Amino acid sequence: MELDMTKGAPSRLIARFIIPIIIGNIFQQLYNMVDTIIVGRFVGLDALAAVGATGSVVFLILGFTQGLTTGFTVLTAQRFGAGDKEGMKKSIGSAIVLSVFVTVIMTVLSIAGMDTLLRWMNTPEDIFEMTKQYIVIICAGIVCNVLYNLQASILRAIGNSVVPLVLLFISSVANIVLDYVFIVYVHMGVGGAALATVISQGLSGVLCLIYIVFWVPALHVGREHFRLEGQCVKNQISVGIPMALQFSITAVGTILVQAALNLLGSLAVASYSVSCKVEQLVTQPFAAMGVTMATYCAQNRGVNDLARIEKGVKVANIMSAVYGVVIYGVIYLALPVVVPLFVEEDVEQIYEYAKIYIGVCGAFFIPLGMIFIFRNALQGCGFGLMPMLGGVVELLGRSVVAFIAARMLSYTGVCCANVAAWLTAGVFLWLAYRVLMRRMKDKSPGDAGTFARKEGI
Repeated sequence: MELDMTKGAPSRLIARFIIPIIIGNIFQQLYNMVDTIIVGRFVGLDALAAVGATGSVVFLILGFTQGLTTGFTVLTAQRFGAGDKEGMKKSIGSAIVLSVFVTVIMTVLSIAGMDTLLRWMNTPEDIFEMTKQYIVIICAGIVCNVLYNLQASILRAIGNSVVPLVLLFISSVANIVLDYVFIVYVHMGVGGAALATVISQGLSGVLCLIYIVFWVPALHVGREHFRLEGQCVKNQISVGIPMALQFSITAVGTILVQAALNLLGSLAVASYSVSCKVEQLVTQPFAAMGVTMATYCAQNRGVNDLARIEKGVKVANIMSAVYGVVIYGVIYLALPVVVPLFVEEDVEQIYEYAKIYIGVCGAFFIPLGMIFIFRNALQGCGFGLMPMLGGVVELLGRSVVAFIAARMLSYTGVCCANVAAWLTAGVFLWLAYRVLMRRMKDKSPGDAGTFARKEGI
């Protein structure tokens, strides 16, 4: 369903656009949370810590591939919009070939270097083997992740966002069922949890392929479409690499935090994992607001209505700030009920750790919301470098505090690493937004992307 965001009250348009996104994001996080609960309650605290210790590594590897596959299909969307059916098929064929190369390289490198990476991250010895077992299985299944993400990106490129969401639902349900079977009945431990994830991703990828083959003939490609053309590949890589790096920059910061956290032992790692799952669930509206602002700003920049962009960004920040304050209070009060859902042992100690994490990080939900709003607003206006530099600033802020926390062996310090990242990046992107808006106003009406390229930002 199309939505023209250049007309009407920004608040109503933003609310209408964001609600379906929030529902989809929260559903995905709930499935991830159930996955964690099953591991924590049926395998044990060490297993929960082992899975939690891999979160940043999984984000680094799978986030990078997701960024690439999404970037590869931007050209597909452009050619679809231009009515260039043959060019669209060539871009799809090129994206498939590039994705195969990426899958092979990422699988080999990640499995070969995983032992070294986990030891560099100070993974506790009592959970090292379980951690390695889990992450190696996930890495071996990168092909399943890429299979789904590439096809889902292609479908979204032609305006179909419903089927990817339906397949995500099927995959999530399958994952939960397989988790329970592999862990409770087959007694496979963390290996079962990893295998369930890979199989469910593969299922969604196969179902997506079946759907395209039988119901979307416009996306059918022939042998001639798999030839790599220089300009096509250049365009796809020029978009895919920055998107992938944006994921990676954030992931590197979380790896550094995980390395500092691992020095504190498996109980602290398990507690941090629980807290992160809760935080990721309640902060999904911030991510959804980012997606919304990218579309809102892109449409309004297309008609050069800068005043409307500013009004929409202001409304988004107010909505985000109100939500941040409310959800902070709600989740802090709900922790005594939430924590026992994940574990049965050492509940009191994990609750105390979780109270520190939510207490510290939740107080800074407002700058976290600012990051999503300003980063995506700038991208929607056609700017690429400044949003990426915001990620670099976020990395630096997180890394410095994580290093200090590691030296002090401080759990509170580890939590403050996230706060430092959110504050520094939030302020940087706010300043970048103000400067670039002023520059756009000073320029004659024109294409935002052209202006961004001329300015080198």
